[in-house]
Amino acid sequence: MDDDAHGTPAPYGEAAAWTILAYLISGPLLYGGLGRLADLWLGTYPVLTSIGIVLGVVAGCYLAWVRYGTHDRRPPTASPDAGHHPE
Repeated sequence: MDDDAHGTPAPYGEAAAWTILAYLISGPLLYGGLGRLADLWLGTYPVLTSIGIVLGVVAGCYLAWVRYGTHDRRPPTASPDAGHHPE
């Protein structure tokens, strides 16, 4: 069974670009913010904030790669020989 058959289709074109940009911005903000909170709690600023930002960049890139980089989601095109019947 194809897992993509029941999932939400991935956006194309400009929508995909905006989604990837959102991944690349929200990852460092989220993980950097969590790192900042942990730094405030443990008193280790800026160690965990820096680690969180780097992990957020990696996570954002990974999500973009998994969502858009592993599958060719374009519809298949007809081969040059399709429909051509030599006589």
